[in-house]
Amino acid sequence: MSTTCGVLSLRASVASVLPGVWSKCRRGVATIVGCAAILVCSPTTQAEIAPSSATRSNIALYYQSDVPVDELRAFDLVVIDPGRANPPSQADAPLTTWLARLRVDTSAMTPDYIQRVVSPLWKQGYRGFLVDDGQPLGAANEDANQQLRQLIAAIKQAYPEASVILRNHLALAGAIADELDAVVVDSIYTSASAYGAARTPAGLSSKESARDSLKVLQDRHPGLQIVALDYCFQGDRACRRERAKQIEADGWTPYVTSAAIDTIGVGHIEVMPRKILMVQVLEKDESLQTSTGAFTMSMPLNYLGYDVHYADANAGLPLRVNNDRYAGIVIALQNSVTNATAWRRWVLSQIRNGTKVVFMGQFGFALDGPTARQLSLRIVPRPTVPTGAHVISQDGVIGFEVMPAPDPRAIVGIEAGPETTSLLRVGVGKHQYDVAGLTPWGGFALAPYHMHLDTADQYRWPLHPLDFYRRALALPDMPVPDVTSENGRRLMFTQVDGDGFASRGEFTGATKQYSGQILYDWVFKRYPVPMTVSVIEGETSETGVYPTLSSQLEPVARKIFSLPHVEIASHTYSHPFFWTEIDGDLGARKPVNERFRLSGNDGYPFNLPIEGYEMDVNREVDGSIDYINSHLAPAGKKVEVFLWSGDAMPSASVLRRVARAGVLNMNGGDTTITRQAPSWTKISAYGIAHGPDPGEFQIYAATMNENVYTGNWTGPFYGYKRVLETFEMTDTPIRFQALDIYYHFYSATKKAALDAVRAVFDSALKQPVVPVYTSDYIRRVLEWRRTVVARDGDAWLVRTGDHLRQLRWPGNAVPNIDAAQGLAGYMPGPGGLYIHMGARQAKFSMSAPDRNAQPYIHTASGFVRDFSRVGDSMRFDFGGYYQPFILVANARDCRVAVDGQHTSAPLKSGLRRISVSGNVAPSVNYHSVEVDCG
Repeated sequence: MSTTCGVLSLRASVASVLPGVWSKCRRGVATIVGCAAILVCSPTTQAEIAPSSATRSNIALYYQSDVPVDELRAFDLVVIDPGRANPPSQADAPLTTWLARLRVDTSAMTPDYIQRVVSPLWKQGYRGFLVDDGQPLGAANEDANQQLRQLIAAIKQAYPEASVILRNHLALAGAIADELDAVVVDSIYTSASAYGAARTPAGLSSKESARDSLKVLQDRHPGLQIVALDYCFQGDRACRRERAKQIEADGWTPYVTSAAIDTIGVGHIEVMPRKILMVQVLEKDESLQTSTGAFTMSMPLNYLGYDVHYADANAGLPLRVNNDRYAGIVIALQNSVTNATAWRRWVLSQIRNGTKVVFMGQFGFALDGPTARQLSLRIVPRPTVPTGAHVISQDGVIGFEVMPAPDPRAIVGIEAGPETTSLLRVGVGKHQYDVAGLTPWGGFALAPYHMHLDTADQYRWPLHPLDFYRRALALPDMPVPDVTSENGRRLMFTQVDGDGFASRGEFTGATKQYSGQILYDWVFKRYPVPMTVSVIEGETSETGVYPTLSSQLEPVARKIFSLPHVEIASHTYSHPFFWTEIDGDLGARKPVNERFRLSGNDGYPFNLPIEGYEMDVNREVDGSIDYINSHLAPAGKKVEVFLWSGDAMPSASVLRRVARAGVLNMNGGDTTITRQAPSWTKISAYGIAHGPDPGEFQIYAATMNENVYTGNWTGPFYGYKRVLETFEMTDTPIRFQALDIYYHFYSATKKAALDAVRAVFDSALKQPVVPVYTSDYIRRVLEWRRTVVARDGDAWLVRTGDHLRQLRWPGNAVPNIDAAQGLAGYMPGPGGLYIHMGARQAKFSMSAPDRNAQPYIHTASGFVRDFSRVGDSMRFDFGGYYQPFILVANARDCRVAVDGQHTSAPLKSGLRRISVSGNVAPSVNYHSVEVDCG
């Protein structure tokens, strides 16, 4: 709950308000009332703390141990059971207040209840309480009411700022309405036991009586929020949605959940699930990173806004993948399921529970008549001849990158049932078969029409993955959190792996210089943009491969790391080439008989040949970080990023080690799309989740490095210029990735390679980019995973963190600026409309294009923070690393002030350009910008 520091009524125009008052109340909120502006100073901006409804908070309840924090952080107040879960940290949900459910036995109350029960909960981090004595509506007696009244008074006396909600006691709620944030009334539409009993409709008389009592309470205390808690079956999302609409129409705040209160309910807002479960079967010792589901099928889901989680059908499956947090299940089986019967039961149970399912390749179980009917399919005889297959009909989604020839040997004997839409129908003899289709429960695309591997071992998409996923999973149009851009401009970052730091130049004028010095002179000093640079301790230190060179190499590294625009990274101690052969739990290399021998690994060195060294993961991670921090980093700087070496395929336990060290991680993926290999399968996902722990997420490089473009450093050494094709093809017509200039120190050893790196920088900086540090991009990806999107009536509510501020809308509409909160502006871009958030929370509705007349930020080469709007004027903080500027639309007659001083802002093509000074250092220098159009 916010606390105000004062209210000022302003009779002057907004133009006079902005330069003066806003500078004194930098994080104020202003509202125009008549001809006066009401300004409220508060610790946080209105866009960050205001409930999505002007008169009420969004309130949720969740009583089980698996608290879905990422989704519940959309709500303002969340009640959880302290006997089952602990409150999340403020960093995990900064805009949410967590309340503890107090299950009060009024007959056993003791004077020390506050000290014994309430105070420990407060110390745990709860900042409010739901007082619940377990009694149904209307069942409490006067003694119980008195006990509860005394308890609430004691809570407020001990913790005046605590949020307090009362359950079911309407008479008491009316008596102490000023002390309550809300009252929850249970089961006035549907009754349910506390945990999971079958629900039954509330009796008509009791329902009408409850409604009459609530109406009286509402009339007497219009400021008291009344929350009607109600129930539907867990998987029945449509029921939750319709019941919430009914309750809201009756005048109360809804919260419709499951009987066990273990579902993210629908209230005034409805959280959009942003997780997808990808189910596969991995071969023994197969790396998750190389699996088909992770390697090729996840990127389109990421682009659509969905965070992919992985499961192995032979290694244990989650019992329920609830549709309150999962948008669907994608099944990508390449290998056999061990227990096909159990697998079929699991799949059908998810479908019955309302979760959308898509089969990519095969079902994994035999289709008998009953199973086929459950899947809205019909069994037909399989082809008996090996030839003569032909396409009868196909949808436009089929034949995207390749169209495989129909193969009778691969056909499954099914055809579409009456509720199924065929996407691809194949005929063989007298029979027809549907090999791809949309069903009421999802869809399927059977081999080879889900993914095609050609004779050159290149994957191709036979179907359009974006369109197919949208239709099969019934994905709604919604604001998509976007990690590729900032204020509509493409993010650009650069990362340098430490390989070759000890190598000398091989061209005239550089033969006596080490590659670090060459890059320092030719690249690092010439391009004053954020750069993330790493070294391998085993190359530069006295304990490494070149101990006699350390006295020459370390000073070069120190000089590089002292540059203000260089962010420091570690590239390990010994540069392991095969992380798949490392047991992260043991911290050592796997025994010979347990190693998974990668193709080409025989005879290839495992790591740098450091004398006497045996693999030690702690030495690779913590040791290399400590070495750089203590020997190479200047005062005030430290290692921010750990860049994976070699195959870049660490295990979950190794990833956790890096997270425990307080360092971000990156590398891996395989984004190498070019005109020679133009498939979307050559574009990687943003990263990969090795497990449920946030520290087990590996962030992928947005583009591969020069080693790939130079034939594994065999030539041509100018080949890195081809990365410009990759940059183009991941930006047009769809922006799939940020722009990542990724190379090694050894590129400085050859003139052709060095010229290629410089050519890439020159080209990239001519494009509309926002240069950022690698750590900035990584933090955006991590926040992308946790950003929550919710329907808010006819509007959208989005909550993110301190870094991600870009959304993308797939349709033709634009945000309604005049009614938006926390929204800085928008611009059309590749693949959709880019919507710019100006705070951690935004609420807005979409409307017809070209409707807005108020000023808004069209684009900006930098970062907008603390955005607020006063009538037709805007105030925000703005800064950037490299040539920061803003283009403002609808600002023809506006005045501009930067840091309190009026400044000129040239008008060109209808947009005002505001430029500020940049600061190419990790700490952004923000300027106060005021655009006065009053």
